[in-house]
Amino acid sequence: MNMSEESDAADAMENPPPSNWILHHPAYQLMKNLEVEDSEQLHTAFLVYMDLSEVRHWKEVSCVKSPELQLVLLEAREKEGAPVQTVLPLPVHRPLSHRSIRHVLDRGFPMLLCAVAADSTLVYQRMTDGLVTPDPPVGPFQDLGRRQHRKRRQQR
Repeated sequence: MNMSEESDAADAMENPPPSNWILHHPAYQLMKNLEVEDSEQLHTAFLVYMDLSEVRHWKEVSCVKSPELQLVLLEAREKEGAPVQTVLPLPVHRPLSHRSIRHVLDRGFPMLLCAVAADSTLVYQRMTDGLVTPDPPVGPFQDLGRRQHRKRRQQR
């Protein structure tokens, strides 16, 4: 350990981060100033904000209030020059009505839903207006499954 590392370690021991550091974070303070009544959704939005900005390094991550839904939404760019995406952060157990989905989709595309579990696991899903054809499964089992299905139908 060099001298600066020893100094940093000593500073960390003398000045540990506050136990509720989230409450003092500038982004959390901005979200709190949006006056959304659901504190759990506010906390969820902050976790997603941190994931997008600090882990995934998305650009221009900001928070906006949805007055109709009383939720914090996030807007960000996946990379420089990419289109702005709206992210709806929700606790995993919170229900989402069709009206709520419609309201969020009416903001424009692209739109992501981020479900956040109690253990802070984040699951992102792209929201669309209508049905989307998925990519076909990948792997050698794909053709084998079709052939077996055809054989079963022919045997009937």
